[in-house]
Order: sequence, then structure tokens, then C-alpha cells
Amino acid sequence: MHWNNSRKGIALELRDYLRVARRSWITIVTCTTLGLLAAAALSLSLTPTYTAKTQLFVAIQGSGSVSELQQGNTFTQARVQSYAETATTPAVLQPAIDALGLQVSANQLANKISAHTDTSTVLISITAQDSSPVQAAAIAQAVANSLVAVVQDLESPAKGGNSPVKLSVVTPATAPVSPSAPNTRANLAVGLFGGLVLGLAVAILRSTLDTRVRNESEVSRVITAPILGGISYDPEAVKRPLLTQTNGRNARAESFRQIRTNLQFAHVAHKSKAVLVTSSLPGEGKTTTATNLAISLAQAGQTVVLVDADLRRPRVHDYLGLDRNAGLTTALVGNADINSLLQYWGEDNLYVLTSGVLPPNPSELLGSAAMKDLICQLEEAFDAVIIDAPPLLPVTDAAVLAQEVGGVVLVVGASRVKSPDLTKAVAALEMVEADVLGVVINLLPSKGPDSYAYTYYGEAQQHLVEQRPKKVFRVR
Repeated sequence: MHWNNSRKGIALELRDYLRVARRSWITIVTCTTLGLLAAAALSLSLTPTYTAKTQLFVAIQGSGSVSELQQGNTFTQARVQSYAETATTPAVLQPAIDALGLQVSANQLANKISAHTDTSTVLISITAQDSSPVQAAAIAQAVANSLVAVVQDLESPAKGGNSPVKLSVVTPATAPVSPSAPNTRANLAVGLFGGLVLGLAVAILRSTLDTRVRNESEVSRVITAPILGGISYDPEAVKRPLLTQTNGRNARAESFRQIRTNLQFAHVAHKSKAVLVTSSLPGEGKTTTATNLAISLAQAGQTVVLVDADLRRPRVHDYLGLDRNAGLTTALVGNADINSLLQYWGEDNLYVLTSGVLPPNPSELLGSAAMKDLICQLEEAFDAVIIDAPPLLPVTDAAVLAQEVGGVVLVVGASRVKSPDLTKAVAALEMVEADVLGVVINLLPSKGPDSYAYTYYGEAQQHLVEQRPKKVFRVR
């Protein structure tokens, strides 16, 4: 069991990294392209270097018995490394400089020459580097010829006679066709890989520093309440925020139907019918969510009352086109009967109690005994009571009301709230022991890594939107 949980945790981390990569793909592609261009620019700025190579064979002169040949071979292998070291000495390089008429010193030429040999052979390889392929071949050949002469002189007997060692050129130097440096392909590969790693690092760093809550997984890290659903951002919703103003089959309408269904399951064990809708900060879409949730419940055949309890910035009356002057505050101060304040709206059984005149003491009014009695009266008369409350962090109104209802729905605006703010909002609800029924993620992108997948039921839901006769209610 422990292994399965670990594997699930790793999978979640991998999904998070993939989501970060998809979210920052422009940054990653840009850094990768820049790395590739930087490698290409570096390769073009460097002067091409050509490498020419020649090989010498070291042998013992003369012939003799097999034993003498074996001794000569051992002698040659013991001496050949010394000959390779001699190739970069001034004794060898200066004659080559004089032969080619080079304007360099022996020490400067030594930086362009390398000589090596394999201990199991008697071959000496001499390589020369130069910006000109022809010059590189000429230098390699001149050094090889000079080494032959120097070794011949060094190994000659003091009393005269021929040297017992003979060096022969077996592979003459030829002008190389392509440069040995810079290695453009290798540089481009390094630039591509380096740019990709840099892009991923920048994307991960930005994601770490950016504390905005963007998707379902990031919400779940802060709050353990279930996700009731997600609502994708719709530019048209600014002008037409209500479900009744759009096609009933579109994604936005289906999202609210799904939230309605999930809320009914989450609220099934509660005796209280009142549900409080709030958010951490203003601008996360709590009022539109509360309003459309009430409309969706009414379309499903329930008798619903929508209460605008945001006594600081009420918006329900604006969305529904109702009168705000007489409403919740009017009932709480006892200036009118609740039945005369309820306003019927739409073609379903939806009633609305607007905010009324804004009071100087909203928190005291919402926490009063009159408010508690009013909620109880509405619960007796209606199947569902949806209360739109102010945000949690700026004021305490929502926390006060959360104690008087059956449950709270927390609206989280994707990319609008940061995880520290969401944590504070959750802590405020926990402090008053509110029952958080679930979370609604609003303003999600319709496409991309942070989008929310919803299920579409098509025409199976359309019977819920049929017109029903208006029912008359009396609040006792």
C-alpha cells in the first residue's frame, strides 16, 4: 500500500512538471532557440582550424638471426617513445621552420604540433594544426622529415658508420578537406541541450515563485474539500453572465449543471437547506456563481430563494435587473414582511431577496438573531436557500454567516487568488467551524494544461429546462 501511494505521489509530481512545461512552452522554445543560435554564432565566429597527420615507421637496419631481430624489435619499441618526444623539440622544429620560411619561433610552432605513439607499435603519428589546410599538411610533413634527419644524426655511431635505426614516412601528410575545429555539430547539440535545460529551469523557477492558484491540483494542495466543478472563462460571460442568456447546451451551462449535481450529493446529509457562496477576494466570480447556481437549481424543479447578503458591494440585483431598495436589510430591521420583499424572477420557481439599503454595520446585522430567524424561515418555505456573501479576507461578514448555514461553497478564481490568500480564507472558515461542502474553480482557461475537464450529457439534461408553473410561497 505504501508503494502504491509513493507511486501515485511521483505520478502527480510528473504531471505537475508536464503542466509547467506546457504552460511555459514559449519560454522553453525561446531559450532553446537562443541556445541554438548562440552555438551557431560561436561556431561562425571562431577561425576554422585544420589538422593534418603523417605517420613514421621506426625500424632496425640490417638483418640477422631471429634472436637478433627480436632484440632489435625490443630496442626499437623502447626508443620509439623518445623519438615522439623529440618531435616537439627545437632541434626538430627549427629546421622545419627554416624549410617552410615560417615567421614563428620553435616554441610557438610547438603549440601546433603533437606527436604520439602506441606502446604496442613502432609507429609515430605527427599532427599539425593551422588555419590553412595546405599549411597544416606542409608543417606536418616538414616536421616528419626533420625528425627523420635528427634521429638519423642522433643514432649514428660516434666512430662513424650508419645509424642502426631508420625512420620512414609511411603516411604522407595531405591537406584536410574539412576543419577539425570548431565542431559545429557538437556545438549546436550542446547549445540545443543547454538552451532546453535553461528553459526548463526558468519555467520551474517561475512556477515556484508564482503562487497564483491556477488549476484543480493546486487548489487541492491548499484545501481538502472536494472539487464540485470548474467553470471555464468565457469572454461573452462579461456581457451575458446568466445561464438563461446563453445556449443551454454550451460548456458553461453544463458546468453549472454538474456543480448543481455534485452540490446536491455533498449536501444530502445536511438538515439545513441554506448554502453560503463566498470567495477569498473580490473578483473571483462568487456572485455570478451563486446566481447561476440558484438558476440551475430552479431549472431542475426545486423551489429556490437567492439571498444577496453582500451588504457592502451587492451585485445580484444588477445581474437580474431587480429593485435593490427593499430587501434583506429591510426585513432584518423589521420594516416590512419578508413575503412582500421576495421578488419572483424568470420562468422557474426562483425568488430573490435583494440586499436592500446598505447599512453602516453589515457584520452586526448579518450576525444578529433576526438573520438567523430569517434563514430558518426561508428554509421552511423553500427547497434550497442560496446566499451570496462577501469575500472572506477583506471583511468578517462571510465568516459570521457561515455559522448559520448548512454548508459553504468556496469559489476560487483561477489565476486571481494566490495560495497564501486561499490558505487564509480556509483558515477563517475553519476557525468558525464552517462546513465547507466543496470548491468551485472559476475563470479556468478553456484549453491548455490548466483547463478543467467536464462531462457533457447533451440532450439528457434538456428536460430540466422546461417551463413550469409558478408556485406561490408564504414564509411563516
